[in-house]
Amino acid sequence: MSFEQQDNSDLLSLLPEQGMTDHVASLRYARIIQRALMPDPAMLKGRIKDHFIIFLPRDIVSGDFYYTFCNKQKIFIAAGDCTGHGVPGALMSILGISFLNEILQTDINLNANRILNLMREKIMKALHQTGNSHDPQDSIDIGLCIIDSTNGKLQYSGANRPLIMIRNGALTEYKPDKMTLGVAPLREASFTNTCIETKPGDSFYLFTDGYADQFGEITDKKFKYKHLKRIIHSLEELPMIQQKEHLESAFNEWKGKEQQVDDVLVIGFQV
Repeated sequence: MSFEQQDNSDLLSLLPEQGMTDHVASLRYARIIQRALMPDPAMLKGRIKDHFIIFLPRDIVSGDFYYTFCNKQKIFIAAGDCTGHGVPGALMSILGISFLNEILQTDINLNANRILNLMREKIMKALHQTGNSHDPQDSIDIGLCIIDSTNGKLQYSGANRPLIMIRNGALTEYKPDKMTLGVAPLREASFTNTCIETKPGDSFYLFTDGYADQFGEITDKKFKYKHLKRIIHSLEELPMIQQKEHLESAFNEWKGKEQQVDDVLVIGFQV
């Protein structure tokens, strides 16, 4: 069951059990805290036509995170992938969520690329990254969309994470900037901002690299990004809930008994 479907009773099941080691008990508490910090996807209901979230941590806590925020005019949707997984990744994800909240509480009229620029500055400052090879190399890859509910326009900006759009049977991939949030590059450049005039029936997808990087039990090869795009393209006519079921089934069938290699996050939505 993905986290979007969990209720309070599921979270209570994560509490430490008798006989559990202190380490595992601490991780289960950390999982509750991390997921409590992630915004409730239910806030999107009634604001967009339909959506789904597949969230499959590799470990008890996750380096991937999703983010949603809504006000009267705009809807913010993001998929983040932090360096590593497990505890280090989870700590980075908390930083990412906190910085997004901080930025949007200050100014909700920022363009998507400006938000990523500010996030990069905050992460580099928090981790004391100056471009020196001895600096911490932690960072966040992220795809961010902002939907203006008054005119249907969508902004996209990406740090190593693309956006896929399906429209009238055609798949369009919006490429991200080949930069991450953190680890000061030799030449720091602003992230680019892409504006899309949405149309009825458009479907959009944000995701981290965990799905495509999964090795298969039978083939011992990665699932690969091209294969993921083909599946997404083939599901166009289905409701979002069925798309989610097909994507989860395809992932589990491919993985089989193979160990999950990374956290997995896929977000699909229709404006």
